[in-house]
Amino acid sequence: MTGLVVCVAVLVLAGGFGLVRARRDGRLRAPGARGRDEAVLLSAAELGEGAVLGERATLLQFSSAFCQPCRATRRVLAEVSAMVQGVAHLEIDAEQHLDLVRRLEVLRTPTVLVLDARGRVVRRAVGQPRRADVIAALGLAL
Repeated sequence: MTGLVVCVAVLVLAGGFGLVRARRDGRLRAPGARGRDEAVLLSAAELGEGAVLGERATLLQFSSAFCQPCRATRRVLAEVSAMVQGVAHLEIDAEQHLDLVRRLEVLRTPTVLVLDARGRVVRRAVGQPRRADVIAALGLAL
């Protein structure tokens, strides 16, 4: 009987965790929501050789080689940046930029940061964001 109670408790906790995670994944939040990115300014030099920030905004994606949601996120961000003039999409390999990953507290991939024209972090998402959410976040950055 005790084993059954433990099994049910584990299933309920795992289900609750799954629901919370599904609800939070891909949501673009304000930078100060969890103490991260408070007044963080990023320059093209910090993002790596050849990186160019967009004239109006930049969609910055942290990815890893074997991340399946990173591929879908790449497609969404590329489509949005192609739709909105002056918006650039930069993808950074998290493994190659560990100092920046630590500074920005990137814990999972994909992580998406929306930067304004100055390079200030305006919104942040962990997980795959929806196209409509990215467009709305760009509205705040422009």
